[in-house]
Formats: sequence, structure tokens, C-alpha cells
Amino acid sequence: MPKPLAKKRWYRLIPIVFITYSLAYLDRANFGFALAGGMGYDLNITVAMSSLLGSLFFLGYFFFQIPGALYAANKSAKLLIFWSLILWGLLAMATGMVHNVSLLIVIRFMLGVVESAVMPSMLIFLSRWFTKAERSRANTFLILGNPVTILWMSILSGHLVGTLGWRWMFIIEGAPGIIWALFWWYLVNDKVKDAKWLSESQKADVEEQLLLEQQSIKPVKNYAEAFKSRVVILLCLQYALWSIGVYGFVMWLPSIINAAPNMNIVTTGWLSSVPYILAIIMMLITSYYSDRTLKRKEFIWPFLLVGALAFYGSYLVGTSNFWLSFILLVIAGGAMYAPYGPFFAIITEILPGNVAGGAIALINSFGALGSFFGAYLVGYLNGTTHSFDASYIFMSGSLFMSALITIIALRKKEVLYPQQKLAKKGH
Repeated sequence: MPKPLAKKRWYRLIPIVFITYSLAYLDRANFGFALAGGMGYDLNITVAMSSLLGSLFFLGYFFFQIPGALYAANKSAKLLIFWSLILWGLLAMATGMVHNVSLLIVIRFMLGVVESAVMPSMLIFLSRWFTKAERSRANTFLILGNPVTILWMSILSGHLVGTLGWRWMFIIEGAPGIIWALFWWYLVNDKVKDAKWLSESQKADVEEQLLLEQQSIKPVKNYAEAFKSRVVILLCLQYALWSIGVYGFVMWLPSIINAAPNMNIVTTGWLSSVPYILAIIMMLITSYYSDRTLKRKEFIWPFLLVGALAFYGSYLVGTSNFWLSFILLVIAGGAMYAPYGPFFAIITEILPGNVAGGAIALINSFGALGSFFGAYLVGYLNGTTHSFDASYIFMSGSLFMSALITIIALRKKEVLYPQQKLAKKGH
């Protein structure tokens, strides 16, 4: 029976991690509100260019994911995230000051570069502080920064754009990242042994449990061996397809809602927040039961399938019933977010610490590539077809394929968690 570990880790680290990722997501997701709130008109941005600008972030995110994660794994996640906070805050504020599209292209790409290391660095950071039985919940509290931020950002951004304009929205929402960098630096430690707020015995208990978990995972010699692993390759493809649905939804939901009859930007903001309320609830429930049962696959693919069916339902409803279509979009949003905690717990449970960080970065980089295509192609389809029907079919198909690949990638015969392997050997 493992020793009970210090609960202080939860209320000391999780709020800090949550706020940090929330600020990253704020400066990423408010672009859709700027486009819906007059930015396109002021800068003469065409439909095709707006799709490119919405997706350029993810291109920068894709290329610099792995170098950032390797630095966090081998050097310091704390230092990397500190500078990322400052730089993405400055770039977000600069977005509110641009007067031509060329400079906006550079800023959007660089914002992706600066933020690229945050997600894998945070996952690496949490894997050094929380055990397998805790990790899905810890990851969920990190990723909750995504829907929670969009929830309040949708309302706040709608009001800021409506009252002060899109420029001031970027400036006001970019500043907190710079301020928070100082809190991050003074409040966190890279490693358990450096934490002055834990006793020596509490540190030893956590480190002992983490070490035991690493010893029970099959060794992997290097990154090349990990990257060639069948399960890693399939999860890269799975996460890319999943991200097509998520970021096609995140980037274009305000525009989809704003196109409804008698709609204004403030109402759009309130309605855009609703799917993320469901997402928060579903993420917490899913991660709790995933950790309690130590099952991962069963808490991933069913939700992706529900998301696929909800998008297809929105396609069938079309414009004939806005509120029914909106309810289906709410269900799709909640279902797409629910499995994040269990999904990111998988990697650190099937790969040892020497390669897990790189594998997380590789999978997340393919997610960024999927996000790029999702944000771009959904915008392109909306513009060329003058309808959202094709977008719904596209996102539905992507999520359906993602659910199918999850089942194939995590077949029990091929992916056994360490505890299960040891149990089998005992029999």
C-alpha cells in the first residue's frame, strides 16, 4: 500500500499551473473575437487571409514544440515558462497595435513559437510532482485552463470589443501574462527536492513513489526508439485529428453564432461561453473516474465519438433551427474536452522519464498541425461555401477517425500499464 503523499502539492501547485495555462490560452483564443468584432474590416482582411491568420499560430507552435520540451525536460521548465509568459504577453499586446496584415502575420506566427513549449513543459512539470494515481486529475486541472479561460474570455472579450474595440481587448488581455511571470518565478520549483514548503520526509515519500513507477516501466534507449514506437505514431495521428475538431470549433464558434439572425457581439460572447461550462464539468468527472479505475482508453474514445455525432447532428439540422443546432454544438464542445486528462496521462505511464517529455512534445506538435488545418480549413470552408455545413461534416469526420484510432492504438494486448504487467508476471 503506497504511503499517503502530501496534499499540500495540490493547493500549492495546481492553482499556479492553472492560472499560467489560462493566460496562455487567453492570448491564443481571443483572436476569433477580434475577427468577429471588426478587426477584419479595419485591416481589410479577406476571408482567406483571416483563415490563414487564425491558423498561423499553430504553425509556429508545431515547429518549436520539441526543442522547447527537450529544454524543459533536460534543463528547466520553470525558466522556459517564465520567459514565455513575458514574451507572449508582449506579442499579444502588440497585436492590438498593428496597422497592416504583414506585421500581423509575423506576430501570430511568433506567438505560436513562444507558446509552443508551454503545454509539454507543464505536463513534464506535473509528472515530476504527481504519481500515476493522481496524474489524470493533475493534467485535467492544467487543461481546465483552456475551457475555463474561453468561458470568461468569451464574455469579457465580447464586452471589451463592444465597448472599447478589438485593439484595447488585445492590450488589456495581454498585460496579465507579463505580471504573472513574476509570481510564477517565485512560487514554483522544478523539482520536489527544492521545495522549501515540504518537509524532508514528505519530499522523500513523493520521490520514492515516482522512482518506483519509473522502475516498473520498460526502458526505452533514446528518442529515436520512442518516436518509432507504434503507439506513439498512432497517438500522433489521433491527436492531430482530434485537434482539427477542437480548434476548428474554438476559432470559429464566435463567427458561427454571430452569423445567426438578430445576433450581436455581446450576446455572441455569452452564448460562446456555454459549451465550455459543460466541458469543465465533463473534464472533472472523466479525470476523477479515470484515476479511480486506472483506465484511460475507455475514457477517451467514447467522448470523441459523441463529439463526432453531435457535429453531424448540427449538419443535419442546418439553419432550420438555430437553438437545436446550438445545443448540439454545446454537446460537441463538452465531449471534445472531456478526455484530455486521461489522454495525457497515458504517455508518462507507457514511456520512461528519459523519453516521455520528447514523446509528449511530438504528439502535441502533431496536435498543433491538426489545429493549423482545423482552424484554416474550417474558415476556408465557411468562406467558400457561405455555409457552416461543410465545416460540421469535416469536424465530425475528424473526430470519428480520432475515436477509431484510439481504440486501435491502445489495444490491451499491446499496451499494458506497468502495474498490469507486474500483476500478470505474478500469476
